[in-house]
Amino acid sequence: MSLETPPALEASAIPRHERGSLREVFDLAYPVVLTTLSTTLMGVVDSAMVGRLGPTELAAVGFGGIWLWTFFSLFYGSATGVQTFVSQADGAGDARSCGTWVWQSLYALVPPMALVLLVLAFVLEPWIAWMGPSDALGGEAAGYIRARLPGEIGIVVGMAAASFFRGLGDTRTPLYATIGGNLVNVVLDYGLIFGELGLPAWGVFGAGVATAIGHWCAAVLMIGLLLRRGARERHATTPVAPDVHAMRRFLRTGAPIGGEWFLGMTSFAVFTTLVAQMGDIEMAASQVFVVLLSLSFMQAMGISMAAATLVGRYVGARDEDAAERSFRTSVQLGVVLGLGVAVLYLVIPGPLLRIFTDDPEVIALGAPLLAMGALFQLFDAIGIISEGALRGAGDTRWPFLAHTLAGWGFFVPGAYTLGIVLDYGLFGAWCGGLVYVFVLAAVMARRFRSGAWRKITI
Repeated sequence: MSLETPPALEASAIPRHERGSLREVFDLAYPVVLTTLSTTLMGVVDSAMVGRLGPTELAAVGFGGIWLWTFFSLFYGSATGVQTFVSQADGAGDARSCGTWVWQSLYALVPPMALVLLVLAFVLEPWIAWMGPSDALGGEAAGYIRARLPGEIGIVVGMAAASFFRGLGDTRTPLYATIGGNLVNVVLDYGLIFGELGLPAWGVFGAGVATAIGHWCAAVLMIGLLLRRGARERHATTPVAPDVHAMRRFLRTGAPIGGEWFLGMTSFAVFTTLVAQMGDIEMAASQVFVVLLSLSFMQAMGISMAAATLVGRYVGARDEDAAERSFRTSVQLGVVLGLGVAVLYLVIPGPLLRIFTDDPEVIALGAPLLAMGALFQLFDAIGIISEGALRGAGDTRWPFLAHTLAGWGFFVPGAYTLGIVLDYGLFGAWCGGLVYVFVLAAVMARRFRSGAWRKITI
């Protein structure tokens, strides 16, 4: 298996009848799907191993992980903006301008992210206590977050580099680096959670340490691949000096993506806090459901990234019809894969839940969630893929507004009303989430089909 990045395939070299075809989307998407699934496996492995310690520990990983992602999602999402610039430059035949966007994005994102990290480390324990989970859950969650904090900048570095490769249509290189990081995480999880391999038994804290190291390993591999001779010669990936104009240009497109991720995750984190206040068992069941949903979510994310690359490439090449075909084909592929996941949720809910826990109360609460999740993840896939297509076209501000209105207009109020006010508990709260993803899918797909993206210049 070679790690040498293949030259990007220019839009002009692709026959018109193949542009936006199922084969083109699939060939680009499947390595990204494998990459995103591999990334998700860090959380899956953490949950599966920690779940053997007990439902409170499992709940703590879910609660801590979701809030940690929320704190830094502004920076994660902004880093993916690199893909928009690279794909459009590549489509326009300007290969030498591609490499600079990785470095300008890191200059723009890493310093403020480091500041947020330091502030969070200082206020972590009192902030979690204020959120109101049980003392046991809160203590474990604080340890998990603190252990993972050193790895957060590594995630952004890896995301920026991966977005560069994906913008070129090279979806395999990020896959190799992510697999490497995951192998490190699996080995260290086993050792640091249970005290095996001569390592200390740190439990939930050990799971966080393993994940942080795994993320940095993946990031270092990604940067090493970025700086190979072929990439330097073709795309000028050698580090460059900060350029204020380029950073501002990057942030105009990338920051709305990050803002969209942040506001979406904030509404989900508030939802998670409502669930945690219901009890440790409810939070554990919700965490198992979230982890299982993430396997479907990451399939959709992979196809979304492929759609962003293809739409960006064809917008850069001024072939808007091919960009629209890429969107339609990507959605169709996402729905087909989502139907396969739906069958698993409906047919074998028990075995899926028992991957993470043997607690009968957690399993009893989780089974109805999976039945509802069959529909949830289909709507979610349509929204995620539509959003990726919009991102590739440079239409990032409108999705930011849509996420804000849907998250705070439907998700949080719906979950609170159904779960708390009407006392339908955990299932009711997640039904509020179902309404949210349906609304978001409808408006995202409608936005792309409206053609407004055709008038946007980045």
